[in-house]
Amino acid sequence: MTQSCSVPRYLTGLIGRDIQASLSPRLHESEADAQGVRLIYRLFDFAADGRDGSDLPRLLDALHLAGFAGVNVTHPYKQAVIAHLDDLSPQAAQIGSVNTVVFRDGRRLGFNTDVTGFAENLHTGLPPHAAFDHVVQMGAGGAGAATAHALMDLGVQRLTLFDSDTTRAAALSESLCAIHGAGRATVGHDLPSAIAQADGVVNATPMGMAVHPGSAIPRDLLDPRLWVTDIVYFPLETQLLREAREAGCATLDGGGMTIFQAVGAFHHFTGLTADPARMGANFRAALQL
Repeated sequence: MTQSCSVPRYLTGLIGRDIQASLSPRLHESEADAQGVRLIYRLFDFAADGRDGSDLPRLLDALHLAGFAGVNVTHPYKQAVIAHLDDLSPQAAQIGSVNTVVFRDGRRLGFNTDVTGFAENLHTGLPPHAAFDHVVQMGAGGAGAATAHALMDLGVQRLTLFDSDTTRAAALSESLCAIHGAGRATVGHDLPSAIAQADGVVNATPMGMAVHPGSAIPRDLLDPRLWVTDIVYFPLETQLLREAREAGCATLDGGGMTIFQAVGAFHHFTGLTADPARMGANFRAALQL
């Protein structure tokens, strides 16, 4: 942070691939404006800039030297970034995934605001009667680790994980069981059977994004008794959510998770408390542009 005319200034940003459509700059910058501080939020899109994962440590070095307050991290670097940090919050260490890096006192600190963001979205967005005994989750990467731990904290007794990388799914399942209790998480092998026994479905993969079209769940597996949520927010209504709604399921988009995780990240960057309602209004306004 630097000072100019007594107005605090913060340099922040987002590291990821295919993130040109991200609404994070608007969320953070408009909230800072409302609080009377200056915040600049830049996108570091490795796809658009011709970078790959090997450039991650050099970029972090450059941002640190440039005086950035911190950066958010998204797909596919939430786990890879950990090797380049000095310390992790207990929650980020437990999950093995970081979505917020803070540069402070010459050190790089990793946090995860996806967990609280996802949990708060489910708590406020699903019907009060929604059951959480058995949930099927698609995806066991960085975002999937956060949503899985949040589901455990919300009381899910059986979480069945599916991922194209079964080794990754197995590692996440083992970690969840070690922390939250034996047998509460398993690797799925039969998707139709798992969904037939489930109360809800979570898509924690990039599938459904504008750059990753499609649905992680076949349409014929969706049943009105299910609730279905997606972490994708661009588009807000993914193919999965559209088909789930048409099938009569209770659905919840990824917008709320985006807002609530941004509230947490904003606090880490600035020390200020963001207004979720104001961030939500700015989020909805941005989607209409």
